[in-house]
Amino acid sequence: MKKYTTIILVGIILVLAVILAGVLLYLKNQPPQERAVIQPLVTIQPLEADSSLWGENYPNEYSSLIQTANNNTPTTYGGSAQNSYLLQDPRLVILFMGYSFSKDYNQPRGHQNTLIDIRATKRVTATTHATCYSCKSSDNPGLWAQIGMEAFDSKLFSDMTPAINNPIGCSNCHEAGTMRLVITNPAVDAAFKAQGIDWRTFTRQQMRSAVCANCHVTYYFAGDSKVLTVPWDNGTRVENIIQTEDSVNFSDWIYPDTGTPIMKARHPDYELFTADSTHYKAGVSCADCHMPYIREGALKYSSHDIMSPLLDPQLACGQCHTDVNVVLARVSVIQDTIYQAKIGTEDALIDTITAIKAAAAKPDSDPALLDEARNLHRHAQYMWDFISSSNSMGFHNPDEALRILRNATDLARQAQMKAAQAAGDPSLLTTGVYYTIDPPPTPVP
Repeated sequence: MKKYTTIILVGIILVLAVILAGVLLYLKNQPPQERAVIQPLVTIQPLEADSSLWGENYPNEYSSLIQTANNNTPTTYGGSAQNSYLLQDPRLVILFMGYSFSKDYNQPRGHQNTLIDIRATKRVTATTHATCYSCKSSDNPGLWAQIGMEAFDSKLFSDMTPAINNPIGCSNCHEAGTMRLVITNPAVDAAFKAQGIDWRTFTRQQMRSAVCANCHVTYYFAGDSKVLTVPWDNGTRVENIIQTEDSVNFSDWIYPDTGTPIMKARHPDYELFTADSTHYKAGVSCADCHMPYIREGALKYSSHDIMSPLLDPQLACGQCHTDVNVVLARVSVIQDTIYQAKIGTEDALIDTITAIKAAAAKPDSDPALLDEARNLHRHAQYMWDFISSSNSMGFHNPDEALRILRNATDLARQAQMKAAQAAGDPSLLTTGVYYTIDPPPTPVP
C-alpha cells in the first residue's frame, strides 16, 4: 500500500511540474504588456514639449516636477544650490587652465533651471554650438526628429535659442500616450547600439536608470559640426572611454605651456553607477533613490522633484533601509574618503603640470620622454575628471571611484617622473607645489 501511495505522489508531482512548465512557457511567449495607465483627460501629441499639457493627465508628477525650480538646498558635496566649484576648490582653475571651465563652473540646479543656467554661463560664447542645448530642453526630441541631431548640433547656440523654450520635461523620458520610458537622445541610442545593446528589450526597472542616461553620461563634440558623441564603442568603463577617444585623437583643448591634449569628462553618472556598483547589482535603479514613490491615500506615484536622496533620506533610503541614521553616517564616511582621495589626485596632477611645463621650456629636453609624460597626464586627468565631474562624490560606486582615483594618481606621478627624466632635472620630482590663483575666480552672480 505504501509503495502505491509513493507512486501516486510522484505522479502528482510530475503532472504539476509539467503544468507549471507549460504555464511558464506560455507566459514567456506572450508579447510584452505595457503598464496600465490612467484614462487620459487630454491627448498628448508625440514629442510634445510643453510639460504642463502632460500635467493635465498626470498632475502629481507634474506638480512635483516644477518643484525642481526652487529646490536649492545644498548638501555637503552636492545638492542643487548654485555654488561655484572654482571658489570651493581653486585647484580646478589650474586643472582647466586654457579651457572655458576655468572661467565658470557652477554646480547644476534642478531640472526646471536648465535653460536659465546654460544661457547664463560664461562658457557659452558667440561661437558655441547648439550641441550645448542637448541635455537642457524637452524641445530637443521634437527638433531631433524634425531636422536630425547633426543638423541641430551644426547650428550655433544663438541660432537655435528661439526654437528652445522649455526646460527638461516629460518628453525627454516618456513616450506620449503609453508613458513608456524611452531613450530620446540619438547619441545615447547610438552608443547602446555600438555595444550591441537594444535598450528596447530592457525591463521597466532597467529603464528607470537608462532614461537618466539621456543626459547623465559623458560625451564629446565630434568634428566641425560638434556632433554630440557618447564614447561607448569599447565599453562604458573609464579605460574603455579613454581608448575610444584616443582612437580618434580627440581632445577638448591643449593645456597651456605643457602641450598636453586634454579630454574633458562630463557627469558620467550612468557609467559609474552601472559599473557593478552595490546598488546596481542589487537591482536598484536611479529613480528608486532620486525619484522615490509617494503614496497619497490609494494613489502611488513617483516623485519628479528630482534631488539628492540626502535631502529626504527617510523617503529615499527608508524604503529599503530600516535605520536611516546608519545610512547617513555611512554616506558621510564614504564621501569624505573619496573627497580626500580626489584632492590628493588633484595635487598630483598639479605637480605633473608644473613638471611638464618646466621640461617643455628646456630646449634640450628629450622629446620622446616628454610626449610620454603628456600622454600619461592626459589619461590621469581624464580619470580624475571622470570622478570629479560625476555627481554623488563617488557614492554611486565607491569602490570604482577609489579605484579610478588611485590609478589617476599613479599615472600622474608617472607623468611627473617622465617629465623629470626628459629634462634631466630631479628637482621636478618635488611634490606639494600646489599654488593658488591670483586673482581668484569670481562666481556667476
